[in-house]
Amino acid sequence: MSEIRAVSRKEPVLAAEGAILFLQKLSPALQNIDSSSGAIGTAVNRAIDALVPIIAKAPADPKMRRKWLEQLYQAHADDQVPYIECLGDSWGDLCASPEIAAEWAERLVATVDSVWSRSKVEYGFYHGTSMCLSALLAAGRHEQVLILLDKCPYKFWSYRQWGVKALAALGKKAEALRYAEESRGLNEPLGLIAETCEAILISSGLKDEAYQRYAFEANHGGTYLATFRAICRKYPQKAPEVVLNDLVARTPGEEGKWFAAAKDAGLYDLALRLARRSPVDHRTLMRAADDFAEKEPGFALNCGLMALYWICTGRAYEATTGEVLTAYAQMLRAADVAQCTEAAMEQLRNMLEGFPQERFVRGALAHVLAIKPPMSVPER
Repeated sequence: MSEIRAVSRKEPVLAAEGAILFLQKLSPALQNIDSSSGAIGTAVNRAIDALVPIIAKAPADPKMRRKWLEQLYQAHADDQVPYIECLGDSWGDLCASPEIAAEWAERLVATVDSVWSRSKVEYGFYHGTSMCLSALLAAGRHEQVLILLDKCPYKFWSYRQWGVKALAALGKKAEALRYAEESRGLNEPLGLIAETCEAILISSGLKDEAYQRYAFEANHGGTYLATFRAICRKYPQKAPEVVLNDLVARTPGEEGKWFAAAKDAGLYDLALRLARRSPVDHRTLMRAADDFAEKEPGFALNCGLMALYWICTGRAYEATTGEVLTAYAQMLRAADVAQCTEAAMEQLRNMLEGFPQERFVRGALAHVLAIKPPMSVPER
């Protein structure tokens, strides 16, 4: 991939030929390797995303372009696992001109029509279906996309996305939105559908409606913090506190999961309120206590205290005696900066009194807090 990218800067046609050769050899080279983790599939998809523009933008004459497409079509047909299946979604881009896209649409549409017609009585699959829909769209034959999709016996988003694009290209954005919503169903990628609907509303100038209806579902990230950041980037007109409160309202019982997002936005009071409402990982709280001891000592003090609180409740995963002592030390450090050490110690004692049967934290801190140690302290 690195070499292809490097060559594409000076010799784009040669780079495109190398990319095609790479895609031809990719699936046969990987098909006998265990890919159960999904890592190989992810890497392949990223490679395709990077290579398609190199092939599509290469200044090849029509004869060479047609040769390339034949090579890719055969590689796609021979793809047994499949690894390069998503290449079909970019077929219109790979054609690089409406004329060549129209040629491929004519070549593929009859087969797609036949397979879908037979699927009413028997299941059929044709690997060139997405290629056909993509080529039709690139050729500007939007109405034909919709007519063909009406014959599809299943509401698969992988196919219906082309109907949404065709309606949007025709200027029928309200119909495109309804068409996308009707694609929802079991095992369909709801996040991608929501993202498409969101984009339609934003392009129509209805950003507030897009936010209310689709922002959370369309921008759902791998972490709560990633989700919050993605929404804030897309909707800069919304105050971070408003976004965060809306997200918290959508996830009742998971308020503590948004602690890191509130902290990241500088909403320290809100972060602490969230941490008190539902569990937060004690290590997350301890990192906050360590990071903010100097610049936000009141916040850091309460983070250390909350870390000990959630350990006391038994909601901490594999907490250790060392972590208990570290949280206590972090709390003391912040209290010293805030000049409220005595008040902080009293607050800690009062908290521990609420857990008279708790042995682990009380035992670890008995010698420094002058509290009666439990009869026995379990080792962790």
